Amino acid sequence: MSEELIVIGVHSYEVAVIVWSNSLQVIFGINPLLEALKSQKEGIEKVVIAEGRGGAAIQKILNLAEKRVIPVEFREKSYLDRQTGYKYHQGVFGLCKNFDYASVDEVIANRHVDFINNLILILDGITDPQNLGSLIRAAHYFGANGVIIPEHRAAAVTATVAKASAGAIHYIPIAMVVNLSNTIEYLKERGFWIYGTDPASGRNVGSIDYNSHIGLVMGGEGKGMRPLIKKKCDLMLSIPALGKIESLNVSVAAGIILYEILRAWGRV
Repeated sequence: MSEELIVIGVHSYEVAVIVWSNSLQVIFGINPLLEALKSQKEGIEKVVIAEGRGGAAIQKILNLAEKRVIPVEFREKSYLDRQTGYKYHQGVFGLCKNFDYASVDEVIANRHVDFINNLILILDGITDPQNLGSLIRAAHYFGANGVIIPEHRAAAVTATVAKASAGAIHYIPIAMVVNLSNTIEYLKERGFWIYGTDPASGRNVGSIDYNSHIGLVMGGEGKGMRPLIKKKCDLMLSIPALGKIESLNVSVAAGIILYEILRAWGRV
């Protein structure tokens, strides 16, 4: 690789680390690479394995690479150390194109086969990559069409996000938009009701029939939704609190609301 690599995230032996360049990324770690190969969405161009590295997991990688007609190179461990920048690559990495964001229309088109209505998770100012990954994981778990995130003042899809999503980034479309407010208006024109969250004055999440296409907006950590985005919402929701702590982690709150939507739809 001739381009300079920029390390975005560094974690433990078990964690995916994705190194980004101008046009390519390196995915290393056995489980992250396996998920990328299984998904067939990452456009992996080459797999590199350390000489002498073996085992059942490596054989799975080799089998998938052969099935996808992806070239495999065996190189000395020091080569992998240099290309990834770290020694904790588990003896394998894959070269592929940068993360491929979907369009908003592609998210809309990705309705779950069991649903009559669309369900999209819209994130306003989520800056913690762990939270973003967990939110993407929840959206995929509950059958949402996809996730929409803003381009500015928010986390993008990185190594930490990939790990926290438990591989969900490979199976659900994620759109990045320049103007979230305009995107919400675009969804409204296509029949979506936009629900936000307000712990103080929102309606109980269990009291709504949710009989429409739904865009669920979750605000950033601490500050919540921006005032402009809040004004765009048709209805605000709240989750009843029984304990002394008045707020929930944003990904936990999203999971509860997504579950309530599916319950109202008769899908749980």
